[in-house]
Amino acid sequence: MLFVSLRDLQWRRRRFLIGVLATGLVFALTVVMSGVDASFHNEINRVVNSFSADKWVVPEDVSGPFTSTSVFAQDEVNKIRAQPGVEAAEPVAFFRATVKTSSVKDLNLIGITVGGMAEPKLVEGHGVRASGDLVVDKSLGLKLGEKITLVGQKFTVVGRTSGLTYFAGTPAAFATLADLQKGGFAGAPLATAIVVRGSPTSLPPGFRALTNAEVKSDLGRPMKRATSTIGVITYLLWAIAAGIMGSVLYLQAIERTRDFAVFKATGVTSRSLLWGLAVQASLLALCAAATALIVSFALAPSFSIPVQVPTSAYVALPVVAIAIGLLASLVALRRAVTVDPALAFG
Repeated sequence: MLFVSLRDLQWRRRRFLIGVLATGLVFALTVVMSGVDASFHNEINRVVNSFSADKWVVPEDVSGPFTSTSVFAQDEVNKIRAQPGVEAAEPVAFFRATVKTSSVKDLNLIGITVGGMAEPKLVEGHGVRASGDLVVDKSLGLKLGEKITLVGQKFTVVGRTSGLTYFAGTPAAFATLADLQKGGFAGAPLATAIVVRGSPTSLPPGFRALTNAEVKSDLGRPMKRATSTIGVITYLLWAIAAGIMGSVLYLQAIERTRDFAVFKATGVTSRSLLWGLAVQASLLALCAAATALIVSFALAPSFSIPVQVPTSAYVALPVVAIAIGLLASLVALRRAVTVDPALAFG
């Protein structure tokens, strides 16, 4: 049965190749979608971890420092610093802004203290040292030395980060808190959050402390609909792949009706027929998985959202592909086992 199954694939190699390409494209899309979903989670971890903070102090009426804004007097940081268990505390401010380069791009603007714990890790240039300095993520497309205007203030790009984005790939930029206060708060000494190293035992009235895990969870909340939609689409793509493989195998089973009749007339068991169909399904699935890996590498750069496919997705792809192939082979098996052996003598 193994030899016959392989010869049958060779005889119908064009159909087999079409099935491989079609299924491989569907598998590639599932891999890319898993990469998009993973990038949403990875960017959250990167941007929160870049602050080197243990706690985030925010007003009680906001869910988190990144997702909502409620300003307060910058002097509140002095009360936090005076609390037992606090090693360091700094005010920060978060803004949403746009910058016009070749087109208008969204930007997450963050005001930090010079030389403080919120200094991001750079891949080029130097950090924020003085008024007018701006550190941007490479995904924004700005080069070192470029001058731009944000929130009514002029900035010069002095450093670049890599991978510091949130809200589905929107780049983050860092400037001095004083500069952002001039442009965003009309010069008022205000902040939107306080990053803390250590663990305060108490807080001033009207404030609450969040852990890094709570901040990450809140930052991922606006993306839950998107990630759940990606999950639904992924399951649909798996179903489409199963349908393609099932169709290919079923058409082959229809064309091999007389072959199956001869097999059954000569005593071949249904288990042996299943084995032969399973071999065909597995080869189709593995070839499609290999094609998907190649196609996914080619597709990923064309997406505007970063695609960061986890290693687990590459490992799981051939396993899931074979499982879907075997499930699809049951459609052809049902056709094979219902063939009347008398057709062999027709």
